[in-house]
Amino acid sequence: MATTPRRTPWRRLEVFSKIFSHEALESYLPKIQLVIKDTLRAWSSNAEPINVYHEAQKLTFRMAIRVLLGFRIPDEELGRLFEVYQQFVENVFSLPVDLPFSGYRRGIRARETLQKGLEKAIQEKLQNTQGKDYADALDILIESGKEHGKELTMQELKDGTLELIFAAYATTASASTSLIMQLLKHPRVLEKLREELRSKGILHNGCICEGSLRLDNINSLQYLDCVIKEVLRLFTPISGGYRTVLQTFELDGFQIPKGWSVMYSIRDTHDTAPVFKDVDVFDPDRFGQGRSEDKDGRFHYLPFGGGVRTCLGKHLAKLFLKALAIELASTSRFELATRTFPKITLVPVVHPVDGLKVKFFGLDSNQNEILTGTDAMLGATV
Repeated sequence: MATTPRRTPWRRLEVFSKIFSHEALESYLPKIQLVIKDTLRAWSSNAEPINVYHEAQKLTFRMAIRVLLGFRIPDEELGRLFEVYQQFVENVFSLPVDLPFSGYRRGIRARETLQKGLEKAIQEKLQNTQGKDYADALDILIESGKEHGKELTMQELKDGTLELIFAAYATTASASTSLIMQLLKHPRVLEKLREELRSKGILHNGCICEGSLRLDNINSLQYLDCVIKEVLRLFTPISGGYRTVLQTFELDGFQIPKGWSVMYSIRDTHDTAPVFKDVDVFDPDRFGQGRSEDKDGRFHYLPFGGGVRTCLGKHLAKLFLKALAIELASTSRFELATRTFPKITLVPVVHPVDGLKVKFFGLDSNQNEILTGTDAMLGATV
């Protein structure tokens, strides 16, 4: 039995389909590349190891603010807004006990501060429309309201903005951290990625060829797609989701009545699905043409949920992860800064307990390590 998507006056499903359409993703891609390049450059220039999970959260927040929403917020102000947003997210699911020092009260205060910052950014964006070379998600949101004869209120714009940030933040940061950890654990996978980039004319003499990273080119990279799929299979950021039963059905001899709320587990599905062999092994080739383990049957592989309620931002998330993997394989060398890999915790999303401490090194066009200013000076004095 089909479900009817819940609609708001500005047709939420229709709007989000436009925001994450092929054309929109094509226009976001160059901006996503720039954000990732700048971030990896900053990671490589840091003399000390970085906390990957924390930095990945900053990266995905910056991507949401700069690319999805098109806000021109100075770096210092963006940093403050990130700290406020983190405080909001950390307390968003607190018990609703409104006491002065409760997590609930901290979350409320953080939300109020965040909404003020977003309102300022929205107002500045509405007043300054010059110099734009693409329509961002907020532009599409505003235009869609006008198409349906409704001028969105500031509150609706702030709510839509917050929803877009939330969608692009925690789960993508989790998956980005898992990707980096698996590339560290499996150097042969990283080298195979580089071989594919070379064979497709994307990577040449240690540099990404200018104009080679178009959406169709990225989507043609089969092994890269396998790597991202395997990261999301083995390290699905969230455990599962809730659904409402639309029609009474029977499962393993138990009757599930219409109207009940049920929870499905993504992680358990991936762990127990009979189509996957050696489920605990990181093996991107399981998704290759020779095996295609995910093609046998429905709902065995669902990192973004399934059915009409599947994650609307899944194509953006996969594009971001692919762009990150390409930059990591092309322009960075990185190594674990601890003796062993950290344990993984599953709440609130999958992430290493210590954040994953990694030292990044920049590479020149010949894949040689670029020394930081301090290292170069020390080398010169020896």
